[in-house]
Amino acid sequence: MAARGARRLLGSLWIALFLGQPDPAAAARSSSQSPAGSTVRTFTPFYFLVEPVDTLSVRGAFVILNCSAYCETSPKIEWKKDGTFLNLVSDDRRQLLPDGSLLINGVVHSKHNKPDEGYYQCVATVESLGTIVSRTAKLTVAGLPRFTSQPESTSVYRGNSVILNCEVNADLVPFVRWEQDRQPFFLDDRIFTLPSGALIISNVTDGDGGLYRCVIESGGSPKYSDEAELKVLPDPEVPLNLVFLRQPSSLTKVTGQSAVFPCVTAGFPTPVIKWMRNEEELTIEDSERFLLLAGGSLEISDITEDDAGTYACIVDNGNETIEAQADLIVQAPPEFLKLPANIYAHESMDIVFECEVTGKPTPTVKWIKNGDMVIPSDYFKIVKEHNLQVLGLVKSDEGFYQCIAENDVGNAQAGAQLIILEHAPATTGPLPSAPRDVVASLVSTRFIKLTWRTPASDPHGDNLTYTVFYTKEGINRERVENTSRPGEMQVTIQNLMPETVYVFRVVAQNKHGPGESSVPLKVATQPEVQLPGPAPNIRAYANSPTSITVTWDTPLSGNGEIQNYKLYYMEKGTDNEQDVDVGGHSYTINGLKKYTEYSFRVVAYNKHGPGVSTQDVVVQTLSDVPSAAPQNLSLEVRNSKSIMIQWQPPPAGTHNGQITGYKIRYRKASRKSEVTESIGGTQLFQLIEGLERGTEYSFRVAALTSNGTGPATDWISAETFESDLDETRVPEVPSSLHVRPLVTSIVVSWTPPENQNIVVRGYAIGYGIGSPHAQTIKVDYKQRYYTIENLDPSSHYVITLKAFNNVGEGIPLYESAVTRPHTVPDPSPMMPPVGVQASILSHDTIRITWADNSLPKNQKITDARYYTVRWKTNIPANTKYKTANTTTLSYLVTSLKPNTLYEFSVMVTKGRRSSTWSMTAHGTTFELVPTSPPKDVTVVSKEGKPRTIIVNWQPPSEANGKITGYIIYYSTDVNAEIHDWVIEPVVGNRLTHQIQELTLDTPYYFKIQARNSKGMGPMSEAVQFRTPKALGSAGKGSRPLDIGPDYKPPMSGSNSPHGSPTSHLDSNMLLVIIVSVGVITIVIVVIVAVFCTRRTTSHQKKKRAACKSVNGSHKYKGNSKDVKPPDLWIHHERLELKPIDKSPDPNPIMTDTPIPRNSQDITPVDNSMDSNIHQRRNSYRGHESEDSMSTLAGRRGMRPKMMMPFDSQPPQQSVRNTPSTDTMPASSSQTGCADHQDPESATASYLANAQEEDSGQSLPTAHVRPSHPLKSFAVPAVPPTGSTYDPALPSTPLLTQQVHSVKTASIGTLGRTRPPMPVVVPSAPDVQETTRMLEDSESNYEPDELTKEMAHLEGLMKDLNAITTA
Repeated sequence: MAARGARRLLGSLWIALFLGQPDPAAAARSSSQSPAGSTVRTFTPFYFLVEPVDTLSVRGAFVILNCSAYCETSPKIEWKKDGTFLNLVSDDRRQLLPDGSLLINGVVHSKHNKPDEGYYQCVATVESLGTIVSRTAKLTVAGLPRFTSQPESTSVYRGNSVILNCEVNADLVPFVRWEQDRQPFFLDDRIFTLPSGALIISNVTDGDGGLYRCVIESGGSPKYSDEAELKVLPDPEVPLNLVFLRQPSSLTKVTGQSAVFPCVTAGFPTPVIKWMRNEEELTIEDSERFLLLAGGSLEISDITEDDAGTYACIVDNGNETIEAQADLIVQAPPEFLKLPANIYAHESMDIVFECEVTGKPTPTVKWIKNGDMVIPSDYFKIVKEHNLQVLGLVKSDEGFYQCIAENDVGNAQAGAQLIILEHAPATTGPLPSAPRDVVASLVSTRFIKLTWRTPASDPHGDNLTYTVFYTKEGINRERVENTSRPGEMQVTIQNLMPETVYVFRVVAQNKHGPGESSVPLKVATQPEVQLPGPAPNIRAYANSPTSITVTWDTPLSGNGEIQNYKLYYMEKGTDNEQDVDVGGHSYTINGLKKYTEYSFRVVAYNKHGPGVSTQDVVVQTLSDVPSAAPQNLSLEVRNSKSIMIQWQPPPAGTHNGQITGYKIRYRKASRKSEVTESIGGTQLFQLIEGLERGTEYSFRVAALTSNGTGPATDWISAETFESDLDETRVPEVPSSLHVRPLVTSIVVSWTPPENQNIVVRGYAIGYGIGSPHAQTIKVDYKQRYYTIENLDPSSHYVITLKAFNNVGEGIPLYESAVTRPHTVPDPSPMMPPVGVQASILSHDTIRITWADNSLPKNQKITDARYYTVRWKTNIPANTKYKTANTTTLSYLVTSLKPNTLYEFSVMVTKGRRSSTWSMTAHGTTFELVPTSPPKDVTVVSKEGKPRTIIVNWQPPSEANGKITGYIIYYSTDVNAEIHDWVIEPVVGNRLTHQIQELTLDTPYYFKIQARNSKGMGPMSEAVQFRTPKALGSAGKGSRPLDIGPDYKPPMSGSNSPHGSPTSHLDSNMLLVIIVSVGVITIVIVVIVAVFCTRRTTSHQKKKRAACKSVNGSHKYKGNSKDVKPPDLWIHHERLELKPIDKSPDPNPIMTDTPIPRNSQDITPVDNSMDSNIHQRRNSYRGHESEDSMSTLAGRRGMRPKMMMPFDSQPPQQSVRNTPSTDTMPASSSQTGCADHQDPESATASYLANAQEEDSGQSLPTAHVRPSHPLKSFAVPAVPPTGSTYDPALPSTPLLTQQVHSVKTASIGTLGRTRPPMPVVVPSAPDVQETTRMLEDSESNYEPDELTKEMAHLEGLMKDLNAITTA
């Protein structure tokens, strides 16, 4: 009580401080509403320093109710009792102390006269300021000393607990004490009193015996109860059943108070008591507020709202367990969350005092103005539950307003001051006249829209603001509404009452102040629309166990046509209301619960909305047969001819009606005998008699309602005795008892008593550490062994075994055992995961999935197992495993290296058990574009050839895939745009390349870029190299210093790429050369024309045979020996036939023959292009002895201006076994069987010196699965006419796209453009297309003729070369 008083005192001081210092925000807000120049008064501090608190007194004592208020002007203090002012002037027992407190001398209290008991309130008043009231305090006077119950003599066993009752009124409990043998009896940890006054003694000793009485000392002479004798008995020899001496009872307490739940029991052995709250065990040892009193009672101090709930006292002595429950309801006095704030305002304004409060039960709020209750009206309204709204302020509204919150356990008050400010006097200057033509342009039930014209004194009125004053007719309290912006001449007045006359006037205001008011305008709001009334004659009746029909009539008071109805219904006892729209006057609801009450109501709708709801009607669905079987069916064999059967009703909610009885069916279990039925009443047991001895019977039970029989239980069996045994005495001791201790369990086995003539219903096994009474387990009479689980290792247990029947338990048999020490065995390993699969998702991500055979078939994980995934790559060899854990059957491995082979395995762990690693799964990540440039780029000059350089490099450290080629960029200007650099493609994984025909004594800059199937990587840093100076001065016409014996001049006849003349022929010699070339060209054209017109029979046969081979039955023939079908090797723009047969020569020379192409295959790119086969051969043979050598002229014809497109597919990649559907140029359709001739059918030597190439270099190839017996084919690309082209050199594969322009950066030709050579990439034709092309081929040659002609052309070309080099 003192603590609560202190808290309230602090709360009052806080409120006082708040009232003493106005809220700055409120002041600012209020002052902002007043015009500049207003006379602003300050708020006056006026508050209570001390407020009265609830007080308990006794008759004849004096009481002081404290009260003290503060104000600059000393306030007048008065007191109210039960709402009426006390006249203290003529009262000789009550007087006002100087500080304002109330003193009551000699409290009067009797059965019929209680003048001093009641509710007191302190009232403080300051003249011309206002009045405030304190909280209400209750004065309670303890009644006359009276005992509701008195102690009675009793006896108690030593060590048990005992209760001595002494019930008195709650207000007398503080005045109660106890005496033993008429001497004061002091309380300690073992002895305490309940809030009712009863005395509890726990763990009784011999010294507790004696005479006890309780004493009430409430003033005057003490009052004694009757004396009661307490006898202490020695320990009982046999166990005693547990009984409650005092069970906990439900309590209602206020926060901050204490509560005691008694839980006093008697029994032997001494029980153990534990407490539960909301089905969770209370941890009392570590709590400061929960205390376990002697005997097991629970005390809760300083109660909070979180302590509310259901408390259960569970008592267990090893033989039995009993339980009792009680609820704790916690209440809280009102507490302010938001206090009212002081407010400045002007007359006619609307204000709101805010007041937020909490408490339990929810507090009610009322408002006090200057000590008087505020009665809600049209102008004083309670809004948002607790706030006070005052509309249309007048001067008399000024004063102190207090928010009073109260509930069942307390009350509190908080106040604020309202000051009505005077309007500032108008400044000198003209004021506006009255607004003109004020009219109500729109009138509704609850709002009116007013419009007007500007005053005559200010026809423009742009700077005028307007204020509308309005009130109900006959009411002097005006309200005000301002326009939203200057110059606006309309306003809508909201929240009016329907069918009410209002008076409006409008005042204009300029910078000097408000002007004249308009003539008052009276407007009446419209009457409220009529909504439908309740539908009459609503009735509901059940059709079936799951449906109810509801009917009703049309509402009588409906205004307008009823549009529809809404039927609301819900199950009785719940708050989940459902609704359904209905067009007529009845509706049947289906799908309801059986034999369940439902409530129904109907609401009618018209065009205005919903009407008044009907009253609820309640009806119950019809009953049905039970939907569940009885529970807990058990059998007890009574003798050789009877069995007792017992059960529990079906679960709640499944009765579906009133249970009228139970049907019992039984039969012999030995064979399919007849079933006997027995229908009993509502009792939950039945004795089945007249059975055969030594026979097993099966029983089942079903519940009955008036509708029929529900489902029956499963059959359970019991066997009658062979003979009627004696059950007039307890069984004898079991004949033997054996124990076998394990680590945490003991296996107990026994044999029945030797006297088999006494009924044994079962065996009771008791066990415990040092005592067998800690735990007791009962087993069936047929059982001969039992395993006691959950024991402590290395502990000494005492075990007892007793046979029992309905008379009682027999003599026990004792045994002891020591459990074995705890050893941690190695857990058996789990099965490893199976089916580990690696699914590649990207260049750095692989998903690993697996299955777990130790899981159910649905592979659902329901325990705490987890999986460990490990992975590594074998490059480098010493790479360590990385691991990750997951609780699912898959894992996403990220941050891997591109184009890297990883191995994965998985293991499972559950607790301390783990599996071995699973079988490994492998996966190679996808390739990624190189992320680093080639490294170690070096440029050196070739020995003896200063115009030829050799570029060397190393692969990029982050190739991210197989390198399919390199691009060498070089330029004489390091700052030139990259598209102006000359590019040299290098195919495959070569790490060196030669570039010739460079300008002497010139600095060149080189960059290299690697590519793989995913694209191009970054460029290396530029490397500078200056070509050496000439070894000697060469005069005009002198051959270049780096020209070797195998050099062939460019066939275009132009100067060298660097602008130097290639010879010193005079004009006559040049004319001879031109004429010779023309004659040779004409001869070649004539020879080709002749060959094109000749078709031999043998060749036609060869063609047909070749076409047949496409269909799957051809064998190549050439030079009278069989040749195996060649494999399919495709290298983008250059295709070649490679026989599979290996030459027996230890140094074979591969003679790959260029396949003649139809003239339509090549689009002419220059007038100088010649189709002479001899020239074509020489262009292939040029620079055969050089290692990857090219000329700038040849490169000029190949490099596109744009970045060179590369094939997105890797050179070695499996192709689907389907005919190609890639887009091809039209010219490629002419390549039929002519492109698949025997390698020996053509005589032109192709790459005769191919074996001189670096043995480590090989052309990339594309492996294609053959779709027909012709396994492979290869077609060499046609070189551009007019440029020397070495087919052995690495080249850049191009897509079949049109290239428009080419630039080179060689000296003397920088910026010159040449037409590009279109590149054709043939794809394998399908069978039908190949056959058709073979038949349409026109250009075929006999092998002998072609060999002869080619030899002749070769001779001519040698002569021409000799002439040009002379």
